[in-house]
Amino acid sequence: MMPEIPKPLKSEHDELHAVLVRATKEQGALGEAARAVSRLLHPHFVKEEQFALPPIGLLPKLARDEVTADMEGVLALTDRLEQELAGMLSDHKEIVEALKQLLAAARAQNKVEYAEFAEHLIRHAQTEEQVMYPAAILAGRYIKLKLGLGGR
Repeated sequence: MMPEIPKPLKSEHDELHAVLVRATKEQGALGEAARAVSRLLHPHFVKEEQFALPPIGLLPKLARDEVTADMEGVLALTDRLEQELAGMLSDHKEIVEALKQLLAAARAQNKVEYAEFAEHLIRHAQTEEQVMYPAAILAGRYIKLKLGLGGR
């Protein structure tokens, strides 16, 4: 069983991507800063959507203690997230630094939409670090526990 990324999370990623695409079309320092963010963000979003966010889709079932054997398939995702967590957090540091440049450029050009976008994406990264990634990892650990796969 491979769970789907919860719709609110997928929608937020899509909305963030759409704003960033618009920002990359801007001229000058703002466009350059947006393109720098895009170069860092796109591969990171791909990784998140491959293995970090799908396990979150199981949380409602896990909260109801509805653990089934077919959930074992998600363990490859949560194990990968645990293995790559340091790299994911490092990505966030680079992305946030690039977002600070975008924020400064947006403010300098009085582009409120892009300044708000940069601030939003910084908060988004913090939410992933403090809530989403730990929740996904704990989901995997819980499934292992409930399926008696603790030594795996």
